[in-house]
Amino acid sequence: MAGSRIFARNNTSISAYFTRMTLTRICKAFYELTPSELYDMLRLRSEVFVVEQNCVFPDMDDKDQLCHHILFYNPDQVLVATSRLVPTGVSYPDMMSIGRIVTSQLVRGAGVGKELVEMSIQECYRLFGEGPIRIGAQLYARKFYERFGFEQSSEVYDEDGIDHIKMVKQV
Repeated sequence: MAGSRIFARNNTSISAYFTRMTLTRICKAFYELTPSELYDMLRLRSEVFVVEQNCVFPDMDDKDQLCHHILFYNPDQVLVATSRLVPTGVSYPDMMSIGRIVTSQLVRGAGVGKELVEMSIQECYRLFGEGPIRIGAQLYARKFYERFGFEQSSEVYDEDGIDHIKMVKQV
């Protein structure tokens, strides 16, 4: 299905449709997530990281319980984007982090990823205080994260068969 486009009823692309729609944006601590929200989050991460990217890795790493999670739902209550906000000392001893940043194929190219990263940064500051934020980014997404002020801070490394880099956003 590569290169194909899905069209809405009025012949506009689905991406254009999603940019006009209203997303429900949620930020919750792990213990506040409902069973359905937790399932939706783990399902979307699995669909993208494991199935779509053909990468078998241990997604459930005992960090989720210590984090806050951002969830974006479309009007049909389908989870279309999520990220996790990691306090200092969980992934990195000296910095907070944003991880498991993922968008559904349904909304790619519609600006939802941009909104997700912007909200993730703001919520990190609100929850954990102003400070540098570190991410482990897939190499192909470096330019995307640079738009938010992240700068490469490591050499390329392999993580589960995918090239990654560390990036830091200074305050």
